[in-house]
Amino acid sequence: MEVKKITDKISVSRQISVDNIAEIKKAGFRAIICNRPDGEGTDQPSFEEIKKAAKKASLAAVYLPIETGMVTDENVDDFSAVLKDLPRPILGYCRTGTRSATLWSLHEAQKRPLPEILAATKAAGYDMNGVARRVANGGKTPTQQGDAKFDVVIVGGGAGGIATASSMLARKSGLSIAIIDPSDVHYYQPGWTMVGGGVFDARDTAKTMGSLIPRGVKWIKAAVAAFEPKNNAVILDGCTVVAYDRLVVSPGLKLDWGAIEGLEETLGRNGVTSNYRYDLAPYTWQLVQELKEGRALFTQPPMPIKCAGAPQKALYLSGDAWFRNGALKDIDIQFMNAGGVLFGVKDYVPALMKYIEKYDATLNFFNTLTSVDGAAKKATFKVAKPDTDPTEITVDFDMMHVCPPQVAPDFIRVSPLADAAGWVDVDQATLRHKTFDNIWSLGDVMNAPNAKTMAAARKQAPTVAENIVADIKGRSPVAQYDGYGSCPLTVERGKIVLAEFGYGGALKPSFPSFLLDGTKPSRAAWFLKEKLLPPIYWRAMLKGKEWMAKPEEIKVSAE
Repeated sequence: MEVKKITDKISVSRQISVDNIAEIKKAGFRAIICNRPDGEGTDQPSFEEIKKAAKKASLAAVYLPIETGMVTDENVDDFSAVLKDLPRPILGYCRTGTRSATLWSLHEAQKRPLPEILAATKAAGYDMNGVARRVANGGKTPTQQGDAKFDVVIVGGGAGGIATASSMLARKSGLSIAIIDPSDVHYYQPGWTMVGGGVFDARDTAKTMGSLIPRGVKWIKAAVAAFEPKNNAVILDGCTVVAYDRLVVSPGLKLDWGAIEGLEETLGRNGVTSNYRYDLAPYTWQLVQELKEGRALFTQPPMPIKCAGAPQKALYLSGDAWFRNGALKDIDIQFMNAGGVLFGVKDYVPALMKYIEKYDATLNFFNTLTSVDGAAKKATFKVAKPDTDPTEITVDFDMMHVCPPQVAPDFIRVSPLADAAGWVDVDQATLRHKTFDNIWSLGDVMNAPNAKTMAAARKQAPTVAENIVADIKGRSPVAQYDGYGSCPLTVERGKIVLAEFGYGGALKPSFPSFLLDGTKPSRAAWFLKEKLLPPIYWRAMLKGKEWMAKPEEIKVSAE
């Protein structure tokens, strides 16, 4: 007998036998619910046989038969009523366990978020996406089947989503396009590193979402609850259904602060900060200005993360500030990196190492932050070096900049669109979904092996737009994404190592070498990437342009 745990209170299994009762009792269960009608199979024991054996073992047993594929709203109400009277934990069973898992999912619909329900059942081996619409509707069968229909629906109003919408309209006007995003504000997130370095004001990195949605595009201000790709539909919170001919998935990723014990309780105080949050980036600069001596930790979690250079940029800009104000000699900078190299593309490492040496920073590889005690100013790391047994160390700090672990959003990870790791499963060249031909994805949420940077999204948007328009015209994909990504690593105020690369770490310089060499610190790179990009970012995104792709485009965009 295989028992599949959904929560501490309830588990499910396929058909049980009388001989299994002792095992069920030994496992700690106190009650059994039978969700399989008697006589459904020739080899199944009757419920009375199960009930008699359960009674001998002092287990409660309830018969709540459900016709296969026919879980009604009344069945869910009956299940909820039964649960009130039964002792926990409970084992529910039917032929495969699916009906029992479905009943639990619909019962929990008014208590738990949909992604949590889908995740719990998926972990137990049951896919509840088929009833996601009902779960989103509070466990009841929806009365509305479709509320809106568009040629193209885009999930996510970030740089990738808005640029894709603009790019499609530029190629084929008249398309009905909707962007689904619950946020009121659109952030230029790469700017937060500069806020933490005292270069930008946080307010300059934010604009209202409404001001950026391209003219002619419908903005649906709501959160996505689930996908029904076989029905060409997206389910929103509240069970509103949006239908599409083609879908673009670009919601970004999730910062998993809760994966580090104690971190959420101390963020924004006790010297613990992060440039990965709008409200905390100014605190980073405050800490840098106030620190005159002591130890400063800068962490980087396991990949993938968005903008792998951002944790380093926090270190470099802080080190530069301390170098300028004379405090550097009294500050111990420690870079705690879960990875085994300073930067994934080796051509840029020599230039970066010069600044590691300038700021006298210590590199600690294979160190993953696991917990933080903010009040005591102590951080604990798991050290897992190759060919050695993992160990644990605790490090004191006076200031700590944390880059959080990052995962796909919950509603993506539990969806039919995701691969085994939880990312949207696409062809790395066309960015088309490997299973569903009318779905594309770009940005941080998809699984192509490229760096998750804004520069990647600005290259991916035209690729997706071009291929969707080709598909509408009945043609094969015409555009291919080469894995381009860029990390403008600000090594000091006014200088950048401009890392540009594609799949496999191939160098992809977008500027002539006479203008700048990306492998060397450059003031030209600083001007081009940090001074020009923020003001033109919004305009270029609205036009669906590959902004900052060529010097001549920069000149035009900056005018």
